[in-house]
Amino acid sequence: MDQDGIDLHRLPRQPYTDRSFNGVEFLPEDFEDTLHETTMRVNDKYSTLPAEEKGIHIINIRAIEDIGYVRTESTILNSLSQDPDANCKYGLYFRDGKRKVDYILVYHYKKSSFSRTLTRRIHFNDLAPRSIKQEQPLPGKGGEINMDESEPHMDYHEDDKRFRREEYESNLMQAGLELERDEDTKIHGLGFVKIHAPWNVLCREAEFMKLKMPTKKMYQIHQPHGLLKKINSVIQKITEPIQPKVAEHKQQTVKRLSYPFSREKQHLFDLSDRDSFFDSKTRSTIVYEILKRTTCTKAKYSMGITSLLANGVYTAAYPLHDGDYEGEHVEPNDRKLLCEEWASYGVFYKYQPIDLVRKYFGEKIGLYFAWLGVYTQMLIPASLVGIIVFLYGCATVDENIPSMEMCDQRNNITMCPLCDSTCSFWKLSSACATARASHLFDNPATVFFSVFMALWAATFMEHWKRKQMRLNYRWDLTGFEEEEEAVKDHPRAEYEAKVLKKSLKKEYRNKETEKEKLTWKDRFPAYLTNFVSIIFMIGLTFAIVFGVIIYRISTAAALAISSSPGGRSNIRVTVTATAVIINLVVIIILDEVYGCIARWLTQIEVPKTDKNFEERLIFKAFLLKFVNAYTPIFYVAFFKGRFVGRPGKYVYIFQSFRMEECAPGGCLMELCIQLSIIMLGKQLIQNNLFEIGIPKMKKLIRYLKLKRQHPMDHEEHMKKKQRYEVDYNLEPFAGLTPEYMEMIIQFGFVTLFVASFPLAPLFALLNNIIEIRLDAKKFVTELRRPVAVRAKDIGIWYNILRGVGKLAVIINAFVISFTSDFIPRLVYLYMYSESGTMHGFVNHTLSYFNVSDFQEGTAPKDPMELGYSIEICRYKDYREPPWSENKYDIAKDFWAVLAARLAFVIVFQNLVMFMSDFVDWIIPDIPKDISQQIHKEKVLMVEVFMKEEQGKLQLLETWKDKDKRKGEHCNNHSPRSSMSHRGSVSSCHSCHVDV
Repeated sequence: MDQDGIDLHRLPRQPYTDRSFNGVEFLPEDFEDTLHETTMRVNDKYSTLPAEEKGIHIINIRAIEDIGYVRTESTILNSLSQDPDANCKYGLYFRDGKRKVDYILVYHYKKSSFSRTLTRRIHFNDLAPRSIKQEQPLPGKGGEINMDESEPHMDYHEDDKRFRREEYESNLMQAGLELERDEDTKIHGLGFVKIHAPWNVLCREAEFMKLKMPTKKMYQIHQPHGLLKKINSVIQKITEPIQPKVAEHKQQTVKRLSYPFSREKQHLFDLSDRDSFFDSKTRSTIVYEILKRTTCTKAKYSMGITSLLANGVYTAAYPLHDGDYEGEHVEPNDRKLLCEEWASYGVFYKYQPIDLVRKYFGEKIGLYFAWLGVYTQMLIPASLVGIIVFLYGCATVDENIPSMEMCDQRNNITMCPLCDSTCSFWKLSSACATARASHLFDNPATVFFSVFMALWAATFMEHWKRKQMRLNYRWDLTGFEEEEEAVKDHPRAEYEAKVLKKSLKKEYRNKETEKEKLTWKDRFPAYLTNFVSIIFMIGLTFAIVFGVIIYRISTAAALAISSSPGGRSNIRVTVTATAVIINLVVIIILDEVYGCIARWLTQIEVPKTDKNFEERLIFKAFLLKFVNAYTPIFYVAFFKGRFVGRPGKYVYIFQSFRMEECAPGGCLMELCIQLSIIMLGKQLIQNNLFEIGIPKMKKLIRYLKLKRQHPMDHEEHMKKKQRYEVDYNLEPFAGLTPEYMEMIIQFGFVTLFVASFPLAPLFALLNNIIEIRLDAKKFVTELRRPVAVRAKDIGIWYNILRGVGKLAVIINAFVISFTSDFIPRLVYLYMYSESGTMHGFVNHTLSYFNVSDFQEGTAPKDPMELGYSIEICRYKDYREPPWSENKYDIAKDFWAVLAARLAFVIVFQNLVMFMSDFVDWIIPDIPKDISQQIHKEKVLMVEVFMKEEQGKLQLLETWKDKDKRKGEHCNNHSPRSSMSHRGSVSSCHSCHVDV
């Protein structure tokens, strides 16, 4: 219906029916002449086609439901030009080749191959572009469908989805967006709605969202002078080979002043090129905001785009990539440039083009890759120090007196059996290799390295804050918090549905219609479910670790009774290796399970906004994955060997399995093995193989599924796919939570137990060099383009990093104090050593046991296996000897060592915390040059507005002067009579009005 009251879709026509076309009606040839006058009147309102396009034929297909595709009377058919892909650049533009596609909506529809062929046969080469731009709703808004009795009715749910789409798309057009539909694609059964935001809509939304846009005003960025300038120039020349070759990465000397966009102040902005003023990232963000707040009320409750996607009304919604990224004749675009200079393993040594990443993917993703880059850079000094510490251990292993004493066979120290009955006595010198290996990771340098890593973590956090401020300034994000408060997050669709359900219940009972919201009483069942589920899953993790402990104990006992001498000699290595591999497999499986459970638990809480949802999901997922990843390591570090008991009075599990003991050289070596295998295994399997393999596997499955369901004919196979078809086959973007999570868990491995594994930063560095390019390749080539999201920081992840850094200080203090032999050595050196050296330390840490005190049935079956009779054996503990009055009681040495250990924990923790806080205090969060530039921007902005006001005042003064001169000129006329006087007055008034 146009503004003149003419319904274009109900104009009279004389149908010509051919039975061979099953009810297809062709409009008469003179229909264009009949319609021409009306079309001229409504052209500005409805038409989106270029004026020069001629030869448009319109058809109406009635009663075509029998072949599975329904069109109502008001359907505007797809129109194809003779060369449809020449102008639209294969889907990047509308069919007119002028309007850029800013967003895509995808939906399923039922359409058989016969219908598709029929449509092409009727209208195959002369249909002109068809766009949807009207104030009327799309098809299905009140139009009746005439169906023959013999025709099958479409499924009710499909009808309902179609009605919702039609109303939603109509509402989008009322919001000012322009739409164009394409159902003639290579992917059968899928329809695509292309969305374009015209200039006036972009301006309106940019003002509403308070987007900062560059103005005409440019100013000089502060540049260093003197010595600093020379140093910077030298650094630039040295680092030139590792700089990416992109324009955005070059150092800029001038910057445009930015200001929140305002339609009233358009003259301030540089609008010389309107097509590029809003880039593709900004355009898609604006369209997405409209999609979120536009609702469809055909159903019983309001539905935005998120609800429509969740209910299957639309299959997908995404912005388009800029174009292809590979091929000889591909036009230059940002995606291709990112692929060449960022998402390639061949440029692993180069800096990331962070500004281009932000320009293409938005601030939130740009900040993630910037943070990952800073973290990886900071791992370089940590790796170097870790290598030095490891090499120090290698260099001093032959000078380590305790390991030399253990390896000296002349000491003839006989140790008590490691298990009951089946195990025999053994020589301490047989553990020589373990003792020497333990020194590589348990030496005085590891204490220094623990302190260094605590300070490193604090420095890393401060360095990132400064880098973040630089990016905020460069990306015009200063003052973004105020904008966030002004433009609040939209409530999530699930929250609105829950509130509406509550409102309907209350309205049914009390007949009240006041605005409802969810209270803690509404969420209490969900909170209770969350609490119980999290406790259960943490308990499950502990139970699995306990199960692995039982496996270790039982396997050790089984190998001990083995007839194979090789099996008996390698018990500890075999048990440790297999147990760690089991732990690794369980951790990887539970990681995936816990991620899904954490999402489900967050969904049933029904958080109000996306930000609340993300923060709650991150907290739950991190808690569960933290416990899952570190519980086996905590067991080895702090519990293994602590509750063993002593010979003659061991602690048993299920009254049959003896608790595990640490190796003679201590548990630190086993902790190192456990940490290294789990860390490397997670990085290699979960972070790399899964990230590469799973997306490719999903893509292959999707391709095979489509190929099996809809085999393509030769004509379609030769047809090049549109951009939106290619992007639809990519994997949907699932958020940054998995990316951050794996890096935070890695950060924990690097910092929490670094005292036991100095090479952890090196392995993390090697992994991250690959991880950056792997993630980049995934974002550029494997994923649909995500909607750009503004953010000024990394959010809750920063607080988690700080928490892990603080926890690392405490855990390393306990590892050094209780897991390693560092404190017992110091106590022996300064309290018990007669020569002031470490000679005699091993003998000091071993207690005596009389073999006659074994419990019945626990003594070795073959006491003569070593070739001589044994009356006294040794075990590692501080206890009184059997000839003492209080035999086997805890000795005074134990309490002295325990006191020293606790004192070390307190001193180490407070000293390192103080040093970390000092580093935090001494390094300012905002670089001085950035604070100066921000202040300069504010001053310049004030100057711009002052000049604008002065210009307005001068203009007003000019108008007043002209008005005054005009009035004086009128008054100078001499009236000859009262009549002439009145005439002159009216003449003056007319002059005034004209002015």
